[in-house]
Amino acid sequence: MTLDDHLLPSQRQPTQAQERAVIVAALVLLLACLVTIPFGTVPLRRFDAFIPIVDTVLFLGDLLTATLLFAQGAVLRSRALLSLATGYLFGALLIIPHALAFPGAFSPTGLLGASAETSVWLYVFWHIGLPIAVICYGMRVPGDTWRQFPATRARRAVLVSLVVAILFAAAVTLLATVGQRHLFSLMADSVTWVPARVNAVAPVPFVLIVVAIAMVWRRPRTMLDLWLALALWAWLMELSLALSTTARFTAGWYVGRFTGMLSGVCVLVMLLSETSRLYARLSLAITAQLREREGRLMTLNAVAASVAHDVKQPLAAIVADAGAGLAVLEHTPPNLKELVIILTAIESEGQRAGDAVDSVRAMFANRPSEKVRFDANRLIRETAALMSAEFAQARVMLSLELDESLQPVLADRRQIQHVLLNLLTNAIEAMSPLDEGRPRQVTIRSALAVETTLQITVEDSGIGFAPGQLERLFDAYFTSKTHGTGMGLSLCRSIVLSHGGRIWAVSREPRGVALHVRLPIGTLASTSD
Repeated sequence: MTLDDHLLPSQRQPTQAQERAVIVAALVLLLACLVTIPFGTVPLRRFDAFIPIVDTVLFLGDLLTATLLFAQGAVLRSRALLSLATGYLFGALLIIPHALAFPGAFSPTGLLGASAETSVWLYVFWHIGLPIAVICYGMRVPGDTWRQFPATRARRAVLVSLVVAILFAAAVTLLATVGQRHLFSLMADSVTWVPARVNAVAPVPFVLIVVAIAMVWRRPRTMLDLWLALALWAWLMELSLALSTTARFTAGWYVGRFTGMLSGVCVLVMLLSETSRLYARLSLAITAQLREREGRLMTLNAVAASVAHDVKQPLAAIVADAGAGLAVLEHTPPNLKELVIILTAIESEGQRAGDAVDSVRAMFANRPSEKVRFDANRLIRETAALMSAEFAQARVMLSLELDESLQPVLADRRQIQHVLLNLLTNAIEAMSPLDEGRPRQVTIRSALAVETTLQITVEDSGIGFAPGQLERLFDAYFTSKTHGTGMGLSLCRSIVLSHGGRIWAVSREPRGVALHVRLPIGTLASTSD
């Protein structure tokens, strides 16, 4: 998951449901405005703490919004986002002197040497600055890279934007306070304004807001565009309500300022919710990648363990036979017949090692198994012959009880032989701790368990397993041996299951274990590993 996946609100297109939700919210604001306008001039109780409360909410909303936009702009190297963040920071900075200068909020005439005109002009400049920033943001062209700044200049670009917002906010504040004599009067007193003069100024922010809405509403729209349009629409409703009355602390004024407060937090709520959603998705994606990595590591460990498990014995036999062959060559004259037998054994063990490697590769490769029809009893005899040296070395008697009436089975011959080799190897190793006087016996049985199902059983007279161990016998990495890998029986189960069969173990009385393998004789339930 990367930033190119259009996951950020400034990149991701909204759904139809989200667009409908914003349109419904805009209609609700319009309805509230239309309902309030007839009562806009109705005076209500003066509440001097109202502006500090509203401005505090707006300051925090604009400041947090600017912070999030600066962060996204720096990551995406977007001049458009930085211009929008600059507008929000400019608004947040102007809210401070607006609250301080508002008459009755902190002093009867306002702080900062303010007059009745100061707060209203700060309000006008505030509602002009953000729409201009939105227009600059809306001038972006999707896909154009020339509007991006180099990655090495991200910190510099953010710093420049911060300085621009601070300088403009300071200049506007000085103009509205120290330089207020250069501005014409809008207020008749600290509460009432002159409608004619306000109506002469109001079209400027009104037109800028309309143009800004048009800029962000055009397609292709993003999530950020959608909520910016809603925030600016709320500002239009606020200005309309302000023009419907002629004084502060009226119904139209209160509802308008409350609408403006909603405008200041709606973009922030969207950014926070979308950022949280993005963080959650990124966390899930990282968790999935870690699990996938762990799975790959486990697969690699399984392959390595299986190769080590299946190749170790043939290689040991090859080394032993090679040593015996060198000993024969030291005799004068060498016994050529014995040497031929040894070389034949080496060839057989080498072929066995190669088949083991091919079998492991086939198990972990994503390709269909090479399934053929073959005689299961013949495969059992061949496998027992391959293991004859191990049986002789461990002094284990092998007994075959095979049903000669069995039909040929359809399966991957090498993989089924891999299963048999593992079962016989485990049976031999299970009897290594036995005393010399105790019998060491392995029996292989084949039979027709139910119709079209072959059952192969490998029984040993070894030490057996504890009851709890039988349940975990086929789990990966579980082993009761000192130097075991714990992968042999797990891979056997994978092979049998991929053939639509079943493998399980039961304890024998008085000692030993019986491992049962059932395979379908006809068409298999699975055709791939």
